[in-house]
Amino acid sequence: MASQSDIKSVHDFTVKDGRGNDVNLADYKGKVLLIVNIASQCGLTNSNYTELSQLYEKYKGKGLEILAFPCNQFGAQEPGTNDQIMEFACTRFKAEFPIFDKVGVVLLLAYFILRICEMQFQ
Repeated sequence: MASQSDIKSVHDFTVKDGRGNDVNLADYKGKVLLIVNIASQCGLTNSNYTELSQLYEKYKGKGLEILAFPCNQFGAQEPGTNDQIMEFACTRFKAEFPIFDKVGVVLLLAYFILRICEMQFQ
C-alpha cells in the first residue's frame, strides 16, 4: 500500500485478491467502482448476489467494476475461506466480478473514506 502521504485516491491502494495476489486499484482508473462487502450467510445473500451479478453483467462493458470484499465482522456471516467464498459466489450466483481477500470492512472502508475526505479539504 502507498504511504499515507502518497495517497490521493482509492486508486493508490493495493489490496489482496481472493488468492492472495496483490491487486493495484490503479488498474481500475477510469471505471466506476462499486466497492461492497459480501457475506454468504446473510439474510440478504440471495438477493444481493443476484442483483450484483445482474448489475455487473449489464454494465461491465460500460465501465462498471464491482469490487467485492468478504467480511465476517457483521454477525459472523462469512465464516468461509477465500476459496469457499469464491466457489460459493461463482457457482451459485455465477458472479464474474472480482472477489478480494476477506477483510475487516469497517476498517478498510473507514480508511478509504477518511483519506479521500482529507484530500478534499486540503
